[in-house]
Amino acid sequence: MNGHYILSASGEPIPEPDIMKWARWFDNPAARRIAHTELPDGTEVSTVFLGLDHSFGHGPPILFETMIFGGPLDETQDRYTTRQAALHGHAHYVALAEKEATP
Repeated sequence: MNGHYILSASGEPIPEPDIMKWARWFDNPAARRIAHTELPDGTEVSTVFLGLDHSFGHGPPILFETMIFGGPLDETQDRYTTRQAALHGHAHYVALAEKEATP
């Protein structure tokens, strides 16, 4: 396997051995966005499907990432192996960013 994945119609990762099919699918940023939250102070929390296995062959595929943009936690990020874990992580980082933004 080449480490390339796309999301199924139900939003679950599936291996994609055809690099051209993967590239066409990957070229749509909206298809890769799992969750996005913008806080009142302008801080954003974004969770995306990476499309490439970021474990690089060391354990289960790491396919999702949550990152904070702006605020005191700017560029804080974490990666996940499952969509469910990524959505949980997104909620965690939204709560964390909200707490940090509170005066």
